[in-house]
Amino acid sequence: MRARSRKSAELWLVVVDASASTRRHGALSKAKGLLAELFEQARRQRVRLALLHATGASASWLWAGHKVSQAQQRWLAELGAGGGTPLLDALQQAADWLARRQRRQPAEQQRLLVLTDGRLSSAPALAASLCPALLVDIESAPIRLGRARALASQLGAQYCHIDNLAMLQEHPLGQPHGDPLA
Repeated sequence: MRARSRKSAELWLVVVDASASTRRHGALSKAKGLLAELFEQARRQRVRLALLHATGASASWLWAGHKVSQAQQRWLAELGAGGGTPLLDALQQAADWLARRQRRQPAEQQRLLVLTDGRLSSAPALAASLCPALLVDIESAPIRLGRARALASQLGAQYCHIDNLAMLQEHPLGQPHGDPLA
């Protein structure tokens, strides 16, 4: 009988902005490619995945700490954009959920990934992320507003534009605490 690994559990919380503005210039299509790669990486590494979908009037939870399954692939194939940008609602829900989860599972290594074009009507002060975070800017318009960079700064998240992120291996989510998203 094989001994079980003592590696601490890992969770990736992914917040996906699928507002109407992400339809422009193929932004959501690029994000879907990145998400497919992320789901595969999570499956291979046996990481738990939580996914918060920000579209329409409010953010909604699709998974809250489950192993990757075919359900994520089916959701990704059907993912479309539309409606408003409830990203601030999603970020607040994510912060509250992570705080509760950290109290229940203090040994779990948690990471936050936010995919957004940063097009918010207003951005009140946000608390910094409780865990290592990476914000991937999916804005693809010829003239970029650069709002996602400011949002990353508010969250204390590392910033990367999707065009500069060839593969997740450049910014893996599963790094040790010392240099979480380098």
